[in-house]
Parts: sequence; structure tokens; C-alpha cells
Amino acid sequence: MSATPLSDRALLLVTTALALAFLAWEATPGDAWLAGLAGSGSGFALRDDWFLTQVMHIGARNLAWVLVIALVLAVRWPVGPMRAVSRARRLQLAGSVLLTVLCISLLKSVSPAACPWDLTAYGGAVQPVSHWHLWAPAAAGGRCFPAGHASAGFAFLGGYFVFRDQLPVLARRWLVAALAAGLLLGLTQQWRGAHFMSHTLWSGWFCWCLAWAIDLGCRRWAPSARPILETA
Repeated sequence: MSATPLSDRALLLVTTALALAFLAWEATPGDAWLAGLAGSGSGFALRDDWFLTQVMHIGARNLAWVLVIALVLAVRWPVGPMRAVSRARRLQLAGSVLLTVLCISLLKSVSPAACPWDLTAYGGAVQPVSHWHLWAPAAAGGRCFPAGHASAGFAFLGGYFVFRDQLPVLARRWLVAALAAGLLLGLTQQWRGAHFMSHTLWSGWFCWCLAWAIDLGCRRWAPSARPILETA
């Protein structure tokens, strides 16, 4: 298989197709069906499960921050494949992760939608509010869209854009790893009752668009990346 990076036009087509697919998913009862596999009118049995809360939630979040710190340090002291891209690109990667996490947090802060475990259908006391109705009064608690924990994996999608010119094979592997991590973390929270599948899907889409926008900005205003090999 060719490792040639996709053009921006191809990426736009894929991004648009995914948005339409996610909107189509929301038009089906898929969210409720998947939530029903983990919860019922009496709540979510695994909401406080030790492995899901301590390992997959708290532990995974802490690991993500360790990786962020490593990327920040790699701007000045690159190791491995980080040495094959310019300092501007390394700064772009670290900054992309941090900015993406910040933007997802800001989106959550204005969301009127409550988490599944707060809804009456799953033993809570809140009626559902569409996460697209930003003008609606927030449900009790609210702030549950998009999926914040999943963004701890999706935030690293920016690595695809950083490496796709110099190291296209690594870029694709990085992309797969970030997508897999985001989906796994999203499913973890969904099984606990913290999110619907649509929350996770849109979290990934927003992170992708933010990383791409940052890349376009860096390519226009920052020094262009060059295949280099720096010594420590």
C-alpha cells in the first residue's frame, strides 16, 4: 500500500463524509440502543467499577498528560522520530494536543446536554436536551458534549499532520493509534454511563478538524518543515 499522504481535498471529502455519517447516526436510535446495553432504568451497573474508573479513566488520563509532557520536552530535546521533523513541527504537535484539549473543554462548558446517567431513562432526574440546542437552558449538570475523556486520545491526532510529509508510514500508524485510543476511552465512559456514542464520535471529529486547522495555519505562517536529523 502506498504511503503517499492524502491531499487536502481528499481529507475534506473524508471529513465531510464523516460529519454526514455522524448526523445520520444521530437520526437513528443507535445512541439509546448502545446505552441500553450498559444501563437500564435503574442506572449503569459499571458506573463505579474499579477498573473502569481507576485504570481506564483516572489512569488513562494521567498517562495522557505524561505523554503531553514528553511532547513538550521533545520540542527542545527530540528523540526517535521527533528528530526527523523541524522544531516548528515539534512545537506544532505539542501545541496541537494542548489547544485541542482546551477547545473540547470549552465546547463542553457551553453544552446544555446532560450525561446519560443523569437522564430519567437511566434512573436519573433530568430530561434529555439535544447537544445541538446551544440556546436551550442547560439540563441539570449539563456540560456533557462532546466526550472529554475520549479527547485524551483524539487530541493526539495532530501527529498525523506533523509526520505525514517526512514520515508518512509513521503518520498513518499515529493516526490509527490516536483513533483507537479515543474510541477505547470513549467506550469506557459510555459503558459507565457518562456519554453516548455520538458524544465520542463528534469528539473525534472536532479534534480532527482542530488539528487540521492548526496544521493549515502552521503551514502558512510558520517555517516550513524540512527533513532533518538533529543531534542531541
